[in-house]
Parts: sequence; C-alpha cells; structure tokens
Amino acid sequence: MLKPDYIFESSWEVCNKMGGIYTVLSSKARTLKNEFDDRILFIGPDLNNNPIDFEEDDTLFCDWKNALPEYFRVKTGRWKIPGEPVVLLVSYKTFFDQRDSLYYEMWNNFQVDSAHAYGDYDESCIFAYSVGLVIESFYNFYNLANKKVAALFNEWMLGMGALYIQKHVPAIATLFTTHATTIGRSIAGNNKPLYSHMDSYNGDRMAKELNVEAKHSLEKQTAAFVDCFTTVSDITAAECMQLLDKAPDIVTPNGFEKDFVPKGGHYIKKREEARKRLMFVAEKLTGRPVRKDAFFVATGGRYEYRNKGIDIFVDVMNALRKSNGIKREIVAFIMVPAWVHAARADLKYIVENDYNMTAPMQIPFLTHWLNNMKEDQVMNFIFSSGFTNGATENLRIIFVPCYLDGHDQIFNKSYYDLLIGMDATVFASYYEPWGYTPLESVAFGVPTITTDLAGFGLWAKTIVSGNQIKEGVSVIKRTDDNYFEVISRITETLSELIDADDTDTVRDNCFAIAGQAEWNKFITYYYTAFDKALTNGKRRMENGK
Repeated sequence: MLKPDYIFESSWEVCNKMGGIYTVLSSKARTLKNEFDDRILFIGPDLNNNPIDFEEDDTLFCDWKNALPEYFRVKTGRWKIPGEPVVLLVSYKTFFDQRDSLYYEMWNNFQVDSAHAYGDYDESCIFAYSVGLVIESFYNFYNLANKKVAALFNEWMLGMGALYIQKHVPAIATLFTTHATTIGRSIAGNNKPLYSHMDSYNGDRMAKELNVEAKHSLEKQTAAFVDCFTTVSDITAAECMQLLDKAPDIVTPNGFEKDFVPKGGHYIKKREEARKRLMFVAEKLTGRPVRKDAFFVATGGRYEYRNKGIDIFVDVMNALRKSNGIKREIVAFIMVPAWVHAARADLKYIVENDYNMTAPMQIPFLTHWLNNMKEDQVMNFIFSSGFTNGATENLRIIFVPCYLDGHDQIFNKSYYDLLIGMDATVFASYYEPWGYTPLESVAFGVPTITTDLAGFGLWAKTIVSGNQIKEGVSVIKRTDDNYFEVISRITETLSELIDADDTDTVRDNCFAIAGQAEWNKFITYYYTAFDKALTNGKRRMENGK
C-alpha cells in the first residue's frame, strides 16, 4: 500500500470551530501526526481573530515564508489539540482581484459553472485558491518532486483548491471529501422528501430548482476529477451516486480521539462539576431548586431545525412533560448555536452574584438573548407547546443558543465539559451524513438516541442491535413519513432509561462502542484512500492528463 511522504489537509475549520468537520480534523490529527510527524500540514483561513487553539511559531518554515511575495501572507504554528500538528493559516483576501480569471480557468479546464454564484461562494473559492497557491509554493520551494505528496480537500468550499492543484501541480495526488452533498442538504432543508424520492431526483435539475447551481457544479466536478473521492458514510455514498453522478472511491467514517475524554477520578470530578453548573443555571433561570437526582437530557449540533431533529426533541420533551408515569425530575437542554445577540445581562448578574431566585425569570427557557427572537423556530415551538418551566412542571426545558467555548458568560464551560454531565442525549436526525454528536456522547459515557438516517446510527447497528438504550446507543427507524412514530419511540426509550438502575453498565457499554470508533481503527480507511489517490495520480500522470 502506497503511503504519502507529505500530506496537506485543508478546510475552513482548521483552527476555526464551526461544525463537525472541526471535530473530524482535530480528533484525527494525533493519529496522523504519530504516523507522519511534521509531514502532515493542516491549512486553514487566517481570519485575524487570534484563535485560542492556534499557537504561532515564526520559526517554522521561515526560509519559505521569507521567500514569499509581500502580498502572500501565511502564519505558521501549532494547532493546540492532541498531537499539536503543524498549521498554515493563509490570508486569502488579497487574491480577490483574481476571481474572474480563476472562474474562467475552472470553467475552461473543469467545466465548473460559477455563473449563478452568490452568498459565501466567492469567499470560499478564493480561500480554496489561496490554499492551492500555498501547497504549490511549498512543494516547489522544498523540491518535493521526488516525494509522494497527497493533498486532501474538505467540502465543496475547498473544491477549487483541489482542481487548481490537479492543473498546476499534477504530481500531487488529490483527494476530496464531501461530508454532506449540497443538494442532499438543500432538499432536506426545504422540507422535501429526500429518501422516498431519492431515485427520482436529478442533481443538476434540483440544483437549479433550489438555487444552488454554482456550489453543486463545483462539488460535482471536483468529485469527478480528483484522484480519490471520499465521503463519510454509506448513506451519503448512495446520495453522491444519485445526486453527483459519482460513487465515492471509498467511505472514510469519522472516528474520535479518546484523549478528549477524562479518565478515572478526573472523569468523576468533571461529571460532578458539569452537573453542578447545569443545575445552578437551571435553578437561577427557573427560580426553584433542581433535585440532585434529576435526569439531564440534551440535544445539540448545527441549527438545522428539521434536519437535526430539534423539532422532534421538543415534541419528545413535551410528551414526557405530560406523562403521568415519569416521577423523576427532568431538565432538558437544547445546546444549539443560534443568532445570539448577547448573554442575558439579568441572568449573568444573578449567576455571578449567586442571587437567590424564588420565582422564574422572564422567558425562563433562554440563557442568551437572540437577535431574531420572534422568528426563532426553537423559541416559537417551546412557546406553542405550552412549556412554562413553572413550579407545577416536572420537566424544564432550556435553550442554550451560544457556542459553548468556555467563554459564554453564563455556563463558562465548553460543550464537552457540559456533555459529560448528561444522563442521555437525543439526536433524532433526518439528514445526518455521519453524526459526530452521538459519537461524542457515547465517548463521554452518555447513552444516546439517534436514527438510522444518520451514518453513525447505521454504523452503530453493526456493533449493537440498536434496539435497547441500555446497550449505549438506541437507533430509531426514521423515514419521510413516520414523524409521530419516532416521537413515540424516543419517548418510550427515554422512559426506560429514566427508570433504569444499572447506569454504570450502560456507561461501560457506551465506552465500549466508542472504543470501536477510535481513530486508531478508522484511520486505515484514510490509508486506503491515500493509496488510491497516489495510484490514480500516478496513472493520470502516465496518461498525460
């Protein structure tokens, strides 16, 4: 099996936490670093925001940087994650004046149609172009022509980087990973039935109908031209075949790094701290104590109301709230970043001063004020469902709409530092190519409920039956038409867990499942992908393409 001597991997989410791709890259970095040392280089955008997980080191590749033109600015340093890999952050905005010539080249060489571009398309493509320039410059300066070099580009946003390298540095083997197709996400996000109608959808026609022609064209052509095209799950592989007219060369499932999870006594301490903080904020917000044995349940992830099953989560909590059979107190948290205005000043004051509350605060469901309060789907659904968080309610629901980075001014803890305090999580996804949130949950010993429309859910069913939450993961069947059946099944599953006694066994089952999804096992799929890319790239060079 061929292995590269150098790897470049690029994404918007290198030292820039936006979503699941950050977790993919940051969690697998140590495994790759152990194999390739400093010959694995991650490339991300320089957003001039001094990311807390980036430590600049001007001594890295200083000879190369000194040789760059003045307008070509690159920061070098380390990503402050397990493994601490080398990072190159590129300042890409100086290349905007080359946009039109870039788009012409992409059309002329690869039939990428940018005519209908709008929104974040230009910025993404210029960043991708700058990544291509960085790789080209580094490759030539350090004379890597006699080395096996691979460059991996994540999502359509980096597509033009892959195509630029294919054209200008053809000796580099190119890989492209789509974590979710533009069309698939758009179909699901527009409340169209994706799965029952999949065989009838034409990607190009749907791109025109949903006004995502430029992104789709770039994604489709990149998948067609690179040396190795990958995606993250079998369910997305079928989507790629139908909507992009290209089956992935290999599926590279997303793993996790166990070093992110505390061990032994440290785990117990972190769990106690998380529960104490969750309880504290809930008490201040709702104006009454939370019992120590309260059941904490959460959902989280990207704010895609239907795709991520946030609507189902609220409906399930409403069903539990109305159930006479649930005797244990429940506190439910929706930890989904939204359009936040600021931390609530009143709650912030009460939390900081440990002010004794004897009545619920105004809007006792919300920790941070939103810019679009009246239009927010979560808040509207909570109100319309009849939640009060009052003294007569056995279930309280709390919307945490901020990025939990440890500096939100209310919890002041990271997502992981709160996740560890939960008793269960629910991720009732309709559209979920992989599903890091349930994997993260079991990695932290928290049993989770997901669906068979999530890549992780399908994978979990190869490890356990998925029929019992006591196994660690419950996988609910979801279709285009069984919304209320899903609500009923999740409600029943949570009720079983709330009444369960042997929680230690459940937690051990979670750890066992997560152990099967660690990067030291899943990284072999990437090695196969690198081998395919290098082999296909060599064949491409021999054929003069």
